[in-house]
Amino acid sequence: MPNTLEHESDTMIYLDNAATSWPKPESVYQTMDEFLRRKGGNPGRSSHSMAVAARETVEETRLLIARLINASEAERVIFTLNCTDALNLGLKGLLRPGDHVLTSCIGHNSVVRPLRKLEQQGVKVTRLPPCPEAGVMSARDIEEAITKETKLVVVTHASNVTGVIQPIEEYGVVARKYNLIFMVDAAQTAGKYPLDVQAGNIDLLAFSGHKGLLGPPGTGVLYVGNRVDLDSLREGGTGSYSELEEQPATLPYRYESGTVNSVGISGLGAGLKYIFGEGLERIHAHEQYLIDRLIEGLANIPKVTLYPAKDGFKQAPILSFNIEGYEPGEVGAILDQAFDIKVRTGLHCAPAAHKTLGTYPLGTIRLSPGYFNTAKEIDLTLHALGKIAKAGKLSRQNRESSLEPVKRLR
Repeated sequence: MPNTLEHESDTMIYLDNAATSWPKPESVYQTMDEFLRRKGGNPGRSSHSMAVAARETVEETRLLIARLINASEAERVIFTLNCTDALNLGLKGLLRPGDHVLTSCIGHNSVVRPLRKLEQQGVKVTRLPPCPEAGVMSARDIEEAITKETKLVVVTHASNVTGVIQPIEEYGVVARKYNLIFMVDAAQTAGKYPLDVQAGNIDLLAFSGHKGLLGPPGTGVLYVGNRVDLDSLREGGTGSYSELEEQPATLPYRYESGTVNSVGISGLGAGLKYIFGEGLERIHAHEQYLIDRLIEGLANIPKVTLYPAKDGFKQAPILSFNIEGYEPGEVGAILDQAFDIKVRTGLHCAPAAHKTLGTYPLGTIRLSPGYFNTAKEIDLTLHALGKIAKAGKLSRQNRESSLEPVKRLR
């Protein structure tokens, strides 16, 4: 079990960690505060002590990320604005008109939308559906869809709607066999599951810093492997090679123009240190326990339709469901207002995944526990959802009156 943290509210339950993790480890708050007070110089721009301290913090975090994903060279870790920014850099920096891309039908809009834009510019995209019986894309389907123009395979490691984890190791073998670039969106798995860019044949790995890595918003990473030569999307000051009018070709400066989010990166470094201290195995075991408890409990509530991973397949700590008689947004509002439970509802920026599930256009209710959630919080959530499902048979006015006493009790 994780260390106990002081929450701002004794009753609020936060189950929206797939959007952003909360709370953060106390060390993240303290590190960012200390950084701004004592190390707030511009990293790499000056030789005075504050600028040097800021640069050292940034480079320490870069080394920690390289360790996390088993990157052979830390300079191949590029800091970005967020995971979406990282994906845009990878996709738009790599693909040109006439190139062919293979991807899945269950991706997030951070993959879907850049690819749509690139399609308008002449890039060809093939979207492969997951196997109905498993919810994962078949490596064989990828292999059969490869053409002479195919340049890239890009997949989402874990769906932010269902939590189903794709077998990226199998995809990496296929991509390397045909000398293709392999890109993985690990927004929902970084910090929760082992990621090894070398063993997985991953050429481009994008993830956010504010979810499983427990850092602050405004932090993201793109790992750029040695088989990839990306065009830069931005040019500008790098604090080095200032005599050149062209963007430096040296990594990471080629892709890091302007002042990086150094205070955010300091918080990300603190989050990484916390994860290394706790251990990925421990984090994964606790979150798996919570998601299993949710699945078991929801399966026993009448009128609930679950969308979990199929038996035998791995699932991130993300679970979508619906309750008969309610729109997802109604349930989210009731949980928030009557029970002070924070969840995500709707399409989760992944309409393609909902179309595949058959839950488009209203979407689902999504629960995403994190390392700092407890079994008691899961049980209180299940109790609340049981009351909501039971009240579904009533008129709207009677629903509200049946749930009001619960609000007073909590």
